[in-house]
Amino acid sequence: MKIVVLTSETIHHAYFVRELVKTFPVEQVLIECNVFTSPFETHHNFEDKRDEYERDIFFNKKGFLLKDVVSVKEFASVNDVEAVRYLKKLQPDIIIVFGTGKVLPEVIQVCPKGIVNLHGGDPEEYRGLDSHLWAIYHKDFTSLITTLHHLNENLDDGSTILQCKIPLTHGMLIHELRRYNTEICIKLVLNAIKMYETHSHFLSKPQRKCGRYYSFMPSVLKEICKIHFEEYTSKL
Repeated sequence: MKIVVLTSETIHHAYFVRELVKTFPVEQVLIECNVFTSPFETHHNFEDKRDEYERDIFFNKKGFLLKDVVSVKEFASVNDVEAVRYLKKLQPDIIIVFGTGKVLPEVIQVCPKGIVNLHGGDPEEYRGLDSHLWAIYHKDFTSLITTLHHLNENLDDGSTILQCKIPLTHGMLIHELRRYNTEICIKLVLNAIKMYETHSHFLSKPQRKCGRYYSFMPSVLKEICKIHFEEYTSKL
């Protein structure tokens, strides 16, 4: 079984791949280098604290890159002609997408039954970007889940393979949320690959409805999210 991961170079993505390869060999990681930006300010200081926290938790405060654990190849976009050509040459059985831009049909057709996406949220309610934050903004804490779904041509619309709620605890801070989401991503993918080994395909069910699409969250709204989240967890 040949596994390929499409992702970007971040602390939590490096941790995800490091943990994955402890159980299943990964043939190749394709790193998408283009950083998608918004025309308005989106950065909030809790994100700096989040990166420092994850580096501490995942890598004992040390620097870590994807190339430290697996063979990588960089492309501006996973949709580039060169990237698609390279994927076809690899002939993967499974493609795991975690943290890239929208994947185009040319990539999907390389491995249509085996390409899956990790979505931080409930795609039946929140599709697109910053899904967990948009759920928090709406005080919809029941939608703080992680989803593994088939990837199709419609964004975050493929049939659901596995889902899991993110465990929230008393006093949890918003900069800790992505750490737990990442740990769930690892569990979902490991279980899904075992499922594939058993059945030669992923068991899944269609989504009941198509959630609303959300884009980048502005900085000012992230401050509201921080307040909502930490007020909620203080009462758990």
